[in-house]
Amino acid sequence: MQGKLVTIFGGSGFLGRYVAQALLNEGARIRVACRNVGGANHIKPLGNVGQVQLMAADVRKPDSVARAVKDADAVINLVGSFDNMDAVQNVGAGIVAQAAAAAGVKALVHVSAIGADAHSEAEYGQSKAGGEAAVRAAFPSAVILRPSIVFGREDQFINRFAGMIRALPVVPVIGADTKFQPVFVGDVAKAVAKAVAHQDGSTLELGGPEIFSMMELNRWIAKAIGRDRIFVEVPDIAAKLLAKGTGWLPGAPITQDQYKMLGKDNVVTGTDGLAAYGIVPTPLDTIAADWLNIYRRHGRFGGGQ
Repeated sequence: MQGKLVTIFGGSGFLGRYVAQALLNEGARIRVACRNVGGANHIKPLGNVGQVQLMAADVRKPDSVARAVKDADAVINLVGSFDNMDAVQNVGAGIVAQAAAAAGVKALVHVSAIGADAHSEAEYGQSKAGGEAAVRAAFPSAVILRPSIVFGREDQFINRFAGMIRALPVVPVIGADTKFQPVFVGDVAKAVAKAVAHQDGSTLELGGPEIFSMMELNRWIAKAIGRDRIFVEVPDIAAKLLAKGTGWLPGAPITQDQYKMLGKDNVVTGTDGLAAYGIVPTPLDTIAADWLNIYRRHGRFGGGQ
């Protein structure tokens, strides 16, 4: 990767920060393409002078995408959304792949998600599957990566539940039996970097070394932050009514699409990408124990409630 130019769509986000660092460590030059350039300023200090370029781009706008991939040796698409899902994750993915092919880009890595399924009841799963198909049609040699829930210091999954557990003496759990295989963001970033150099048209799933049900994960978080809580499983019919009645509100506890997504486990069932790339998966407690201290009563010095 030394001296190669890699355009990263969605490079300013949670996963983008780690992907950028992994590529910079290998000597690549990166172009972070995102809608809000100001939101990517934290990427600049990760590289040396001239190693990081920021560019405004929107995967829904072909002209901006074409500018962002010009002269790039490789393109990585990390963009995902729970809003305008079809436009971003389906149509937008196709626009990126088509632009990369037209520009003569040598490598394309598309990050999708476990649960991508054209027959999914959830729009999220359908749009992810549509995006994968669009990428395959335009750029057959691209590598598609499907991570399970990605965890790390800045994530919006483990942190969300830790915040709830800190705040509530009785914690409702929706989808208590649904299984997840949380994968460390640093491991996903390593896989992305490996995929740039292995353009074989494969689709790989990424999961961590442990599988948790939603209930088990909540109990694990409570123990990690020293909070003794009562967990109550929300009946399926109640969760469905909650999603239907309040899911459209900003900050709703669960949307209708999220409810549908909880109907299927989020674990590796296909080719294990971390194993394929020789990456040893990082256990949740190895990483989370450090940052979850902020949810303890006395921070890292707290022993419980």
